[in-house]
Amino acid sequence: MAMARRGAGRDGRPTLEQVAARAGVGRGTVSRVINGSPRVSDRTRAAVEQAIADLGYVPHRAARALAANRSDAIALVVPEAETRLFAEPFFSGILRGVSAELADTDIQLLLTLIRTPKERTRFAQYAASHRVDGVLLVSVHGDDPLPDQLADMGLPVVMTGRRSADEPVPHVDCDNVGGAQLAVEHLLGRGRSRVATITGPADMYVARCRLDGYQEALRAAGREPAVELVGRGDFTEESGHAAMRELVARRPDLDAVFCASDLMAIGARRALRELGRSVPDDVALVGFDDSALARHLDPPLTSVRQPMEGMGRAMTRALLAEISDGGTDRPRLVLPTELVRRSSS
Repeated sequence: MAMARRGAGRDGRPTLEQVAARAGVGRGTVSRVINGSPRVSDRTRAAVEQAIADLGYVPHRAARALAANRSDAIALVVPEAETRLFAEPFFSGILRGVSAELADTDIQLLLTLIRTPKERTRFAQYAASHRVDGVLLVSVHGDDPLPDQLADMGLPVVMTGRRSADEPVPHVDCDNVGGAQLAVEHLLGRGRSRVATITGPADMYVARCRLDGYQEALRAAGREPAVELVGRGDFTEESGHAAMRELVARRPDLDAVFCASDLMAIGARRALRELGRSVPDDVALVGFDDSALARHLDPPLTSVRQPMEGMGRAMTRALLAEISDGGTDRPRLVLPTELVRRSSS
């Protein structure tokens, strides 16, 4: 029966101790080299790397994570029901960006839906037990305490969007005000004079920003926003449908609608068809997101493009940097939007 090499692991593979002995350094120095610590001289680093190559040493990923007090996992938390996660293009775009940014890493992604206070508490306890190295938060409502709870634990957190203008938690957002202004300026420039809007939920800063952009564009054109031209939605198709019917009942003379999401625009388009209004002849229609749905609507939907996949990538890069350097750079990024013109307006 063959004996394992002295100092080798139980499976016969080279160990950290063997690498240290061959390089003529201590075990801790080898660990620092493997983990990329700058506290090692170039000469010592070269000796350790040569010993690793000579022995064919492969670091044990779980052991490295344990030694660094890391789990090599991050959580993507969506405080919405699963029906919205799979129905709304925004979430799939963010998820594509996050997944693409993690593709070349060893980090695992945990997708978590939080629908109730109990689930929020359970996730906070899970995070506090160091099961994940950081958290990406998407679609946070204004009264959600989870970002602050996680930050108070010292856990790296990056959000998509903000809860307010002075959001203290690192975040990646898009120019919601500017995007809404582009949409309304386009409608006014096409000769529309009675421009309505369908907003998102009032407890979300993103929805308030898009409403602000709508109102600012009207005022810049010398038109005072009218309360009866504002319909309330929640970013879902059904809310867009209901709000559109209410708007037409209140203001049958409206000739354009800016919807704060493509899904609500789809619902609004369905309501207009039921009411015998043609798009764009009777009512011009603009959405927000520039999702794949916008291109396939009949007629194709003019929409404000927000870089959903780019936002997912940016927030993931920011979180990984915060995990790596301990939060020396706390990003507050706002990415640009643009208007994509199609035949609905």
